[in-house]
Amino acid sequence: MTYQHIGVVGGGAWGSALAIAAARAGRQVTLWEHAAANAEQLEKNRESLFLPGVRLDDSIAITRESAAAAGADALLLVVPAQAMRTVVTALAPVIAAGTPLVVCAKGIEAGTRAFMSDIVAECAPKAVAAILSGPSFAADVARGLPTAVTLAASDESVAAALAQALGSATFRPYHSTDLRGAEIGGAAKNVLAIGAGIVAGRELGASATAALITRGFAELVRFGRAYGARPETLTGLSGLGDLVLTCSTAQSRNFSFGHALGKGQTPDQVRAGAKLSEGAFTAPVLVDMALAKSVEMPICAAVAAILDGRMSVGDAIEGLLTRPFRAEG
Repeated sequence: MTYQHIGVVGGGAWGSALAIAAARAGRQVTLWEHAAANAEQLEKNRESLFLPGVRLDDSIAITRESAAAAGADALLLVVPAQAMRTVVTALAPVIAAGTPLVVCAKGIEAGTRAFMSDIVAECAPKAVAAILSGPSFAADVARGLPTAVTLAASDESVAAALAQALGSATFRPYHSTDLRGAEIGGAAKNVLAIGAGIVAGRELGASATAALITRGFAELVRFGRAYGARPETLTGLSGLGDLVLTCSTAQSRNFSFGHALGKGQTPDQVRAGAKLSEGAFTAPVLVDMALAKSVEMPICAAVAAILDGRMSVGDAIEGLLTRPFRAEG
């Protein structure tokens, strides 16, 4: 199977970057943007409001009509995780049976505790769910800087064909059949990145950051195993790779969110002025799901407690540092 025509749903920074990457790979690309102001910017200036200074290739078709993108061979769904159900439900009646819907958001749905692939299966049962995740910043991908990601689908031939369709010399998708592992890595690392940002904002040092990333990764692995992820996926690009990237730089919205908390802002103050932080939505859901499986996740639990006002940053740090000594594992 081949996927020559790629539809991209969402013209934000990541959607625009993936549209550019797909065009660079030689595909026909249609980019659908619903928001009027950004759609106008894309149409008139070939540039997203959310990725200034990066021009879209002239070959990329811009549309405000969902049907124009829905006719593509495969669709990349580049919308926030909490909007995924609405978008998939709207697309379901207009896509052909067997169309891959590649989720490019990293999160778990609040309220239902549904993974993104489960939302696709429920709301568009005739589609094929896939996940694209891994250590990737939109600006890097758009500018053609070397990037490697995981592209997962339950059917290996679909995953391999999608990777082939999107891959180029600088954008390298590694295919997998572990949907659950790919989406767990992407969701959990966002919560841990908020924690890493808090450590940086408090100026606790590089040693503390390394400890948080390492112990946070242990939490991610425990959660992943409890929910059926494969170990090799968790230690791969969509798990460990994405965690290292997101916990290391202010380019990450989740890290920046945590950094502001570490500097003394309240969660409400940060939410009012920050760009979307998927980890802020995912944290309480992740912790509830961990409790349901008796999975210990103290760092993620501390982040969730800070975000909902049950604990101050100082108390959360003290609580983690005064936990009983134990064997590593």
